Amino acid sequence: MEIKTYIGAVRKAAEYVRSRMPSAAPQVAVILGSGLAKAVPAFEKSETIPYGDIPGFPRPTVAGHVGKLIIGQIHGRCVAVMQGRFHYYEGHSMESIALPLRMLEYLGLKTVILTAAVGSMREDIKPGHFVAITDHISFMGRNPLRAFHEEEFGDMFPDLVNAYDAELRKHIIAICHAHKLPAHEGVYTAVCGPSYETPAEIRAFRAWGGDVVGMSVVPEVIPARQMGIKVAALTWISNMCSGMKGATLNHSEVLELGAKVSEGLRVVLQDLIKIA
Repeated sequence: MEIKTYIGAVRKAAEYVRSRMPSAAPQVAVILGSGLAKAVPAFEKSETIPYGDIPGFPRPTVAGHVGKLIIGQIHGRCVAVMQGRFHYYEGHSMESIALPLRMLEYLGLKTVILTAAVGSMREDIKPGHFVAITDHISFMGRNPLRAFHEEEFGDMFPDLVNAYDAELRKHIIAICHAHKLPAHEGVYTAVCGPSYETPAEIRAFRAWGGDVVGMSVVPEVIPARQMGIKVAALTWISNMCSGMKGATLNHSEVLELGAKVSEGLRVVLQDLIKIA
C-alpha cells in the first residue's frame, strides 16, 4: 500500500469512528490480548463498533480476539478499548497492525495501555502472574515504520530509550500489589510466531536479557512512540517457555487461563485508567 493510500485509510477510519463516538475523543486506549475479552473495564456509557464496520480495519483471525472497538466514559474520562488485536503471523502487514493506533492518535489519543499473553523465561515468574514491561528486544525481522514515513506521523528515527513509561509502570506494580496480584517487571522479547519457540531459542533469549516472550506488542509500541503516545505494557504469563520445567504450549490452555486472569486484569485496568 502506498503511503498516500495508507494515510487516506487512517483518516477514513477516524472519520467513521468519530461519527459513532458517544462523547469526546478518547485520550486513553486499552488493547486487550489473547483470552481477555472479559477484562473490559466497566464503562459508564459506551458505544461498541465491530471492526468489520470500520473502513480499512484489519480483521482478527485468532481465537480469543473478539474484534470490537468500545468507546465511552470511565471515571469521567473518554476511553477506547480494543477487544482483540492484529498479529504479524496472521499475515497482516506491519503498517496494518499500526493502523488502529494511528487512527486513534488522529482522534486525539495520548496514552495506550497494551496487554498480551506471554511466556515466562524466568523460574520465579509463573503462569497467572503479571509483568509490567520495562523494555523490549525485537526478533521480528521487520520494523512497522519501514517505508511508511510521513511527517505527520513523527520522526523517521524515533527514540525508544524510554519506550515504556516508567511512571505508569510504577503505578501498575503498586495497583497489582494493592489487589494482592503477583506482579513483576521484565524485558519483552518479540518474535514473529505463530510457532512456539525452541528450547535453544529460549536459552539464547535468556542470555540476551529477555524475561518474557511474545508475538505482539512491539509492532504497536514503535508507531505509538513515533507519534508521541505514552505507552504502558501489562502482560500476563500464559505458560512457562519451551524447555523449562512445567512448560505446556497449547493455545486453548492460554485462552482458558486468560479467562481466569481477566478479572484481576479488569480491576487493575479500572484503577490505572484513573491516572493514565
